[in-house]
Amino acid sequence: MAGLEDRSPQGIAGALARAMRSGELPEGTRLPTVRAVAAQLGVSPATVSAAWQALQRNGSVTTRGRAGTYVSAPPAGWLSPRVLSLRGAAPGNLRLDLSRGTPDPHLLPSLERAFTRVSARATTDAYQDAPVLPPLRAELEASWPYEVETITIVNGATDAIARTLEHVVGFGDRVAVESPGFPPIFDLVEALGASVVPLELDGEGVTVRSLRAALKEEPVAVVLQPRAQNPTGVSMTAARAAELADVLRRAKDARPAVIEDDHSGPISGRPPVSLGVHLPDRVVHVRSYSKSHGPDLRIAALGGPAALVEPVIARRMLGPGWTSRMLQTILFDLLTDATSVAEVSAARDVYAARQTALVARLASLGVELGVPDGINLWVRVRDEQAAMVHLAAADIRAAAGSPFHAGSDGAPHVRVTGGLVDADDLDHVARHLVEAARS
Repeated sequence: MAGLEDRSPQGIAGALARAMRSGELPEGTRLPTVRAVAAQLGVSPATVSAAWQALQRNGSVTTRGRAGTYVSAPPAGWLSPRVLSLRGAAPGNLRLDLSRGTPDPHLLPSLERAFTRVSARATTDAYQDAPVLPPLRAELEASWPYEVETITIVNGATDAIARTLEHVVGFGDRVAVESPGFPPIFDLVEALGASVVPLELDGEGVTVRSLRAALKEEPVAVVLQPRAQNPTGVSMTAARAAELADVLRRAKDARPAVIEDDHSGPISGRPPVSLGVHLPDRVVHVRSYSKSHGPDLRIAALGGPAALVEPVIARRMLGPGWTSRMLQTILFDLLTDATSVAEVSAARDVYAARQTALVARLASLGVELGVPDGINLWVRVRDEQAAMVHLAAADIRAAAGSPFHAGSDGAPHVRVTGGLVDADDLDHVARHLVEAARS
């Protein structure tokens, strides 16, 4: 490290992080003492200590007291490597965790009124009852983006996508997925023994050119995020949806099922859009209520042609059976109670205002981005790991961009949950995002 030019805490931490990534400092390596590095670089021990603390907060190193500081080993566990790498191997408690893509808990509607209207006993007339409460089904059908044959309720958007993919995907098949896209979708496809065919995005959604190219691979499914695409925040236009549907209709050698993940649902600032308007016989649309009404409700609606949805319902009857009708009652109440509807509408406006303010502040500092839909911001950086370490040193956690790419050739980015950045933190986050992007 003697030739290191940037001898600030961020510069030192960034150099060590690059050495770890390249394998020069493999996991388990004991780092030199703070005093030894300070003497080598000609800086104060406090400067090196700050660099060590940044690496520790980022999960890159582990301190074992007098035994020293070591390069962290990746933890074993139930999370996939892609999901683990979003937040670092052993994250600490940073002041601003903008890595998770979750909603602001203060902007979720109150559940108190809905709970008062739930039955005091958890009962059902029969295990074979319809899996969706009739009033909730009617409410969903009235707001669905196209006329749909069958609607059911499942335990979150990922549950809906997983069960649909399990029905249509076999070992050795191909699935077309946006890249950058949502990492668990890549994991799901690979868990089924299939391979991902990446789809490109522009400001209006998946490009027609990339879908045409993907169809040459004869995928059995196409997975799209029509609104507030994670991680880019792009929302598909109605015109683009019509173009993509036309490409699918004209394809001779491939007739894939289309699975749409409307994960942001009511907090999206754009109107609902779906290829199902044009292809109702092959589009399954998923609407999640996690970001709008609460992640721990674990509830989403799945609608589409009976040929695709009813097998999902049948398979669930052999496992969980149905999603709790108490939760369904709560969701129905939240979707129809005027106060709850107003709370979700207000949250949508707050997220939009926060994202607009953050993008404007970044622009004033020389980083130009379009205002995204939803709560996430996709920021291009020079060096992903260095950017993550810089942000950790500033007490900010972001999600590394690499897991969002289907392959290893994506440009370096970080994803920031900009919807959590309020006015008090705006300048701090914007300034350090710009510095991280350039580090």
